[in-house]
Amino acid sequence: MGKKSLLMAMLLICAKADSEDFISEFEYGQMLYHDPRGVSCAPCHGDRGEGRIIAGYTTSEGGKRFLRGPAIRNVSLEILANTIRKGPGVMPRYFLTDEEIRAIYRYLNEAENRVEEAE
Repeated sequence: MGKKSLLMAMLLICAKADSEDFISEFEYGQMLYHDPRGVSCAPCHGDRGEGRIIAGYTTSEGGKRFLRGPAIRNVSLEILANTIRKGPGVMPRYFLTDEEIRAIYRYLNEAENRVEEAE
C-alpha cells in the first residue's frame, strides 16, 4: 500500500470515527434530566420520573399537606414538551431544544426497563 492509499485509509477511518455519536440519546437524556440547565428534574420528579414529594407542611387547621412533583414517565412527548416549555405551577420554565426534550423523553421511557434488566 502506497503512502497516498495509507493516508486515504486513515482519513476514512478518522471520518467514520468522528461521525459516531459520543454518547447515546438515552445517555444524553439522562444527563439532561439530572442537570438540564443547572436545575435537576430529579428532586421533584424522582430519579426516573416516578414522582416525588417535594415538601410537607402543616395547614393552619393542623392538617398535613404535601407538595408533590408528579410522575412524568408515562406522559406523551407532546405533554412533556409543553410542560417543559411553559413551566406551569411551581415548576421552572426550561428553554430546551426539541432534540433535548426528545432525549429526556427517551430516557424517561427506557430508564425503568434498564433498571429491571440490571436486577
